[in-house]
Amino acid sequence: MPKQNSPKKNNVPHILPTLKPKPISASRSEMAEVVLPATTNPLGKLLGGHVMHLVDIAAAMAASRHSNSYVVTASVDYIDFRNPINIGEIVILKSQVNRVFHTSMEVGVKVFSENALTGERKHTTTAYVTFVAIDATTKQPKMVPPLILKTPEEKRRWHEAGSRRKARLALRFRKRHAKD
Repeated sequence: MPKQNSPKKNNVPHILPTLKPKPISASRSEMAEVVLPATTNPLGKLLGGHVMHLVDIAAAMAASRHSNSYVVTASVDYIDFRNPINIGEIVILKSQVNRVFHTSMEVGVKVFSENALTGERKHTTTAYVTFVAIDATTKQPKMVPPLILKTPEEKRRWHEAGSRRKARLALRFRKRHAKD
């Protein structure tokens, strides 16, 4: 009879290490930069690809803060460009972890433009990015601490992140099993 893997060793139950939960506020990150000519199109608007690059950096900061580890981008579920960002404006990115799964985290990013002369701010972009925490030694995915949800807004974002993950995984499954 083949030997079966058992969660017990010497009649002691196998217990996964528990990670101390962290509040969402511990992951919140913000970054800003002035829009210069090198990153704009001929109309003087910030390039969408550069916005995506900044979104990835801001989101990685939040994921790394939460997991206290290196992180890699696993997917970008959504990015919505609402308003352009003009040359000379300040682009501000705010990010936070919305939900933690096992080794992955969904991070929400909001991007704003700020007119440096008037102080007027506009919400320009929203994005959801999923990261996987990576162990510094083994370079393999590692467990991520659970989240502490405190506000109704945090709970709403947590539920919505679960719905997005379900849709993302269903799409991935359909693509893997689609017949060409």
